[in-house]
Amino acid sequence: MIYTFILIDKPGAAELRLRVRPEHKAYLAAVAGRIAFAGPLTTDDGQTMIGSLLAIDFASRDAAHAWLADEPFTRAGLYASTTVHAFVNLWPQKAGFPA
Repeated sequence: MIYTFILIDKPGAAELRLRVRPEHKAYLAAVAGRIAFAGPLTTDDGQTMIGSLLAIDFASRDAAHAWLADEPFTRAGLYASTTVHAFVNLWPQKAGFPA
């Protein structure tokens, strides 16, 4: 099942996000074949990162939570809030994806 992760950064954590981002990206690369979509949440300028939105296939909710617990941004204390939801993709992605 695909699980979505809505992850909101703590205020003033931009420097922490940038410092830990290489580890975060490497951690994501380890599950790249199971990622439906992933990327930063931003302010309306499209540049200022304020969180993450991920959709990744896991065998169970427990596996999704275990993965999140070991995720580098989580371990670094970046997130003010984390929410995990099961997700059923019923619409083919078009917008926001390379042609």
